[in-house]
Amino acid sequence: MKNQSQWKTSTGFILASAGSAIGLGAMWKFPYMAGVYGGGAFLLMFLIFTLLVGLPLLIMEFTVGKMGRTYTTKIYEKLTARKWLNIIGWNGNLAVFILFAFYSVIGGWIIIYLFRVLIQLISFNSASLNKINFDHIIANPWLTILGQGVFILLTMIIVMLGVEQGLEKASKFMMPLLFICLIVIVIKSLSLHGAMSGVRYILQPRLEDISIKGILFALGQSFFTLSLGTTGMITYASYASKEMTIKTSAISIVIMNIFVSVLAGLAIFPAISAFGYKPTEGPGLLFKVLPSVFEQMSFGTFIYFIFLILFLFAALTSSISLLELNVSNFTKNDNTKRKKVAIVASILVFLLSIPATLSFSSLSFIHFGAGTIFDNMDFLVSNILMPLGALGTTLVVGYLLKVDVLKQFFGNDRFKFFLPWYLLIKFVLPIIIIIIFIAQFF
Repeated sequence: MKNQSQWKTSTGFILASAGSAIGLGAMWKFPYMAGVYGGGAFLLMFLIFTLLVGLPLLIMEFTVGKMGRTYTTKIYEKLTARKWLNIIGWNGNLAVFILFAFYSVIGGWIIIYLFRVLIQLISFNSASLNKINFDHIIANPWLTILGQGVFILLTMIIVMLGVEQGLEKASKFMMPLLFICLIVIVIKSLSLHGAMSGVRYILQPRLEDISIKGILFALGQSFFTLSLGTTGMITYASYASKEMTIKTSAISIVIMNIFVSVLAGLAIFPAISAFGYKPTEGPGLLFKVLPSVFEQMSFGTFIYFIFLILFLFAALTSSISLLELNVSNFTKNDNTKRKKVAIVASILVFLLSIPATLSFSSLSFIHFGAGTIFDNMDFLVSNILMPLGALGTTLVVGYLLKVDVLKQFFGNDRFKFFLPWYLLIKFVLPIIIIIIFIAQFF
């Protein structure tokens, strides 16, 4: 392999992979679903599914990446000698291309909010943070297109720098600061009057709110929150050195993902309770609830500005992995092509992202299938392409790869985990993925 990228340290690999997994979904989708679908009961189901479904699948993708050590549109042919199986890699490539397009819309909103809050700081404006009208912002087509363009540009620059100088250094800086800031926000949120009712709302099991839909959401969250099915984790693992242990890395990432999900819930729901908000999904949590928390703090506008920067870091660590997968597949292990491919891919993603961002303004009248253009892009990736990608990989690992070779890459098996893991991959998880896939349509 000529000029192939590689992680310098295990820490860099783990933090970059954790950043890819955590993203915005864990930080605003999990709190909403936990609040609506049973509180502590949903949390318990999420933990069980993450350990029994998410972790084995993550170990599986890391194993494939470390065994193949090449780009994902070639790796399945390399491992099985069946060229047609590369369609799994192309499925993942398409998934992340579309995912980056609509993900950048949200990243653009964060950029716009950062700019608005910065103006308040510079002008010493005492106006309420809540007077930054979120609905007005997303209805402005030129402003949102500019915001997402900046977000894509930032992602492109980091990916152009390469794995060691770009992805690894950025993740080592962004992820620890994100954890620290979340803890600070949780402490402040818990100190608000009436916060404990919000804690009970998200942590206390409410069996009456459990439904088949909630169980499927908990299962799906454990699956999607780890970026499984896009082959992105396979790409990251293909850059790992032979000395990096798969199981330790996977367990560390799962623990961090659960930790951030729970912290996000503890940051948001006490504030919802304290200020009388109703649980809302998505952007409302970041752009409508949290400003109310920061207004109760000394130097609240400045701290909210810092928090938005770190929320941007969470978005960037995910978007970096999305662009990196495309770059990896089209550079074909030749790192000298990285900059040119990153620029071309970013331009194409930007063009595809325009209809997604206009779904909230000039194209909001277009509704079909799952809803707006944005909604349909989300549905295509989350409900179709990702499950198909994960199912394809489980079948390859369970039925086409040699058990003794898998066991070798699985590493030290002092606690006899290999056999249960392999049986899960071969017999149980394909059925679960099929159930998730079919249930999404009902």
